[in-house]
Amino acid sequence: MKLVVRVKLLPTPEQAAALEATLRACNEAASWAAGVAFAEKAMKPLALRKHTYQQIKTRWGLGAQAAQHAIKKACDAYATLRANLRAGHHGRPGSKRYERASGKPVAFRQRAAQPYDDRMLSWQHEDQTVSIWTTSGRMKKVAFTGQAGQLTVVAAHRRGESDLLCRDGQWFLLVTCDIAEAEPDTHPAGFVGVDLGIVNIATTSTGIRHSGRHLNRRRAADRALRAKLQKKGTKSAKRRARKHAGREARRARDINHKISKQIVAEAQRTGRGIALEDLGGIRERARLRKPQRVTLHSWSFHQLGSFIAYKARRAGVPVVHVDPAHTSQECSRCHHIARANRPSQAVFTCGSCGFAEHADHNASHNISHRGWYVWVRGAESQAPALPLIA
Repeated sequence: MKLVVRVKLLPTPEQAAALEATLRACNEAASWAAGVAFAEKAMKPLALRKHTYQQIKTRWGLGAQAAQHAIKKACDAYATLRANLRAGHHGRPGSKRYERASGKPVAFRQRAAQPYDDRMLSWQHEDQTVSIWTTSGRMKKVAFTGQAGQLTVVAAHRRGESDLLCRDGQWFLLVTCDIAEAEPDTHPAGFVGVDLGIVNIATTSTGIRHSGRHLNRRRAADRALRAKLQKKGTKSAKRRARKHAGREARRARDINHKISKQIVAEAQRTGRGIALEDLGGIRERARLRKPQRVTLHSWSFHQLGSFIAYKARRAGVPVVHVDPAHTSQECSRCHHIARANRPSQAVFTCGSCGFAEHADHNASHNISHRGWYVWVRGAESQAPALPLIA
């Protein structure tokens, strides 16, 4: 299983300046190579290398490996663009959005991540330093830090390339690790049902509820600030908007990591699997007012589900996905389904047997039951293994 671990670098001011110059040169070279690829229709590494390799080495002073990575980076960007165009992420063919995306060369930000292989980057784990290639030469004894568990994973399981990244003046290495999955539990004692929502981000059938009220207030404040800065449109407003860009996404990712870790730990401790709703296409199916649509569409349910899935694979906990239809309207005791069973967001009262419980807990019990039925039928499903940042 592939896992991406983020390690923080602690460069001195002189080292940071060298890393900054290196990122700028690599991304300028990659942008130029992408322009050549667009003009020459040479979007494969071998074909593009013939047009750009020597010029990149001479013009930007990149080494052989760095030049190869700049060329591959440009080709990979076009491959991603083609996949997004085929998937319709840039609108329909012929639309303005589609033409705007496909009608110009790819360009890279000055601080876009740069891949490093073992020829350009070496690790000294005992000293917690790295030796890294820069345009000023090989730079040694660059200190790094991180959580003890993450550094242990990096030392034992690092494989392939690492990406150098600068974010808000801080330097990171995104390290790819190859970790063996635990032996899956083929005889779970049951399933922990997980109901995902807006007011409560995740509610489990074991009685744990992760409230989202405080987070939703923070997200609303972020959206209001973003709208205010966009409306103002001055240079200082744009500068402030760039400073705050990505804050909401990083906060959501951190919370999703914490929630998924607790859910998987609970399932592993009790010898159970995890049952999740299959929420594919929820944005198209949901019929909500405009303010509610903003909240629904901006929360990363898929990310939380994928975090649960990959952490579960590491722990050997089975994961199944169930049909989400009517889980909030079905009684977990007598299984009577009616819209009237849900008089409000937080309350569930069965009109048939009179059973009453918090609505999200009732839904999580239904998901747990359906998870067991799916497992018994042998139709268990597993989310795809995605490279994720730990």
